[in-house]
Amino acid sequence: MAHGKVSRRTLFAFLSPAVLGLALVGIVPLLYALWTSLHFFNLTKLRKVKFIGLENYGSVLTDPVFWEAMGRTFFLLGTALPIQIALGLVIALVLHQPGLSLLKTLTRLSLVLPMATTYAVVGLLGQVMFNQKFGVVNQLLGGADINWIGDPTNAFIMIIFWDVWQWTPFVALVMLAGLAMVPGEIEEAAQLETKNWWTVLRYVQLPFLVPGLVAVLILRTADTLKLFDMVFTLTRGGPGASTEFISLMIQRVGFRGFDQGLASAQAIILLIITIILAQIYIRVFYKEV
Repeated sequence: MAHGKVSRRTLFAFLSPAVLGLALVGIVPLLYALWTSLHFFNLTKLRKVKFIGLENYGSVLTDPVFWEAMGRTFFLLGTALPIQIALGLVIALVLHQPGLSLLKTLTRLSLVLPMATTYAVVGLLGQVMFNQKFGVVNQLLGGADINWIGDPTNAFIMIIFWDVWQWTPFVALVMLAGLAMVPGEIEEAAQLETKNWWTVLRYVQLPFLVPGLVAVLILRTADTLKLFDMVFTLTRGGPGASTEFISLMIQRVGFRGFDQGLASAQAIILLIITIILAQIYIRVFYKEV
């Protein structure tokens, strides 16, 4: 018993810093945001803080500007994520082929570079490369005079491009890990049985790719819904509101409009939407398997 008690105390001593850190970083801010969302909480009127129940949520759900920002965010998600999955799968299938080991090693190493680049740096890099007068992109297009940052459509295309550039390698590495789990003898037998790559992918490789695919969908969906740094440094939500995604709107309401209660309600609704999408991904794709 004494030995058992010592073991439990030791286990608690090792786990408590991680649990405390998780509570401080994740749970406490969430509870504070939930509390704030139920109050009138304006940073310019701190003496007038009062409980108003679900009034902030009602204001958010009936605000057309909020749903416009959500629409832009989901359009970005629905455009960038399929491209990332398609390109990532192609890269993974190419790297999964036998031979060219040195080239594959160099390719794997190069895939880490975009993921290691912070969002803010990507935004600043985009400002330089897509500059209308001096940017390398217009120079490569034969000295074209394309206004990338100042045109709503071009600015949106820029953000899609950078998001795809940064996170396609992540998808490729996850898919490659899934392909590495396929039993070699089964894969070889399937390839001898048929030369149709789609048949091998659909019936042999895809079941091993689905867990990774679900992880990619959940992580990239959550990441895209809260995308802020890159867009803020690149376009600041402009021109106009053409690239003001939901995270930028929350920042504008909370820190430029000083309405912390309304911004917290928006953030809580965004969290709920993210959780619902994650559950849909898990149920739909695992059901297919």
